[in-house]
Amino acid sequence: MKGGSLRSPLSRALGHGAAKDGVGHWWLQRVTSVALVPLTVWFVFALVTLPSLEYAVVRAWLAAGWTPVLAVLLVLVTVHHSASGVQVVIEDYVHAKPLKVSALLLSQFVHALLAVACVFAVSKIAFLAVA
Repeated sequence: MKGGSLRSPLSRALGHGAAKDGVGHWWLQRVTSVALVPLTVWFVFALVTLPSLEYAVVRAWLAAGWTPVLAVLLVLVTVHHSASGVQVVIEDYVHAKPLKVSALLLSQFVHALLAVACVFAVSKIAFLAVA
């Protein structure tokens, strides 16, 4: 056994041992992928069917009905999916422990900041839109 580890080769390759954390992470990536399909189709279809993409028109659309709720959902699912994917890339390809931890923390911070900024922007438009 390399390094005196009692873990199986498959366990070392997966990096998750008996806790099975990888399965939950993998499943959540698939769920967010599936959720992004209808949300993205809705968003693109809605923008294409607007009379124009002028600021006032898009702002009025974003403030109407369920649009801000769906827009926030789209943002949150997209950011979560992105954060999950970037986490996997960092875990797989960054091998130096201090650099890996720093990159994971930075990624989580940037994704959280992005989510908050987008939710704030949609909320500001939805609640302060001029009729």
